[in-house]
Amino acid sequence: MKTRKAIIAAVIVVVVLIAFFAAGPFFILNEGEQAVVVRFGKIVNVYTDAGLKIRTPFVDDVTKYPKKLLSWDGESQRIPTKENQFIWVDTTAHWRITDPAKFYESVSTIENAYGRLDDVIDSAVRTVISANYLREAVRSSDVILTSKSTETYQTDGVEGPNSLEQLTNSQAQYEKIEKGREQLSKDMMTIVSGIVPSYGIEVLDVVPRQIKYSEELTDSVYQRMIKERSQIAQAFRSYGEGKKAEWMGKMENEKRTILSSAYASAETIKGKADAEASRIYADSYSRDPSFFEFWKAIESYRQTMPNFQKTLSTNMDYFKYLYSPSGSTK
Repeated sequence: MKTRKAIIAAVIVVVVLIAFFAAGPFFILNEGEQAVVVRFGKIVNVYTDAGLKIRTPFVDDVTKYPKKLLSWDGESQRIPTKENQFIWVDTTAHWRITDPAKFYESVSTIENAYGRLDDVIDSAVRTVISANYLREAVRSSDVILTSKSTETYQTDGVEGPNSLEQLTNSQAQYEKIEKGREQLSKDMMTIVSGIVPSYGIEVLDVVPRQIKYSEELTDSVYQRMIKERSQIAQAFRSYGEGKKAEWMGKMENEKRTILSSAYASAETIKGKADAEASRIYADSYSRDPSFFEFWKAIESYRQTMPNFQKTLSTNMDYFKYLYSPSGSTK
């Protein structure tokens, strides 16, 4: 009888042990994981290191959470800026669970955590964007106001500007920023970092990854871009007109110089030719004065006679060679 009871007791013990081990008194925590052990709704243990862990079967529940860095991607928000210009802001963030116990108590699941982050980060983005001007959200620095190009081109030995900044230095006007996009991200982080630790969460960054203009703002932006491009084009035209006037003035001066030099040369040549002609005439006259006088008279007849409509008398010394080659009227 006693042997039978002992056998039954041994069987019961074996069954209990089998049930105990079947229920899983051990569990494995992999690298990149952390776990919270809950017994009857109360946290009894927290594991953050990988390895083989123990729990009480049937009464302990194990909830595992990732230790790795997680990404949060929010929905695009239509937000008004300080000057009441509406823009679409698409934001991303990176976060991780730093306190598994607090995380379990406040949000319990990863899905609930994303819901809390939606509320917190979206609110922070809206608060910061609406408190600043549009230029603060789209620019990070004022380098556009200070950058200068040193490129030059050379035309006929004259150097001139060859950069947009040099030609449009007084045309394109850019507003100075006070914070910039990076500082706005830090302001968002400050707001978020003051809230999420109560959920056992750490947010590492909040970054507006894309900013788009709303439809009603797009036309205004296009018109502003067209105006700026027109100002720049006008600057190029004005510069070109100035250069044209400069070169036309130089060309006119060179033209006058060339003509003056040519006129002086022509007058010099004419003077020399007249002097040579006078010398030839004088030499010819000295050789045969009568023939010279005859030739000059014939040349004069050739030029004047066609202009006479009628001649009443040729009885004068001017026409003496008409009657005799020697000029004698007898």
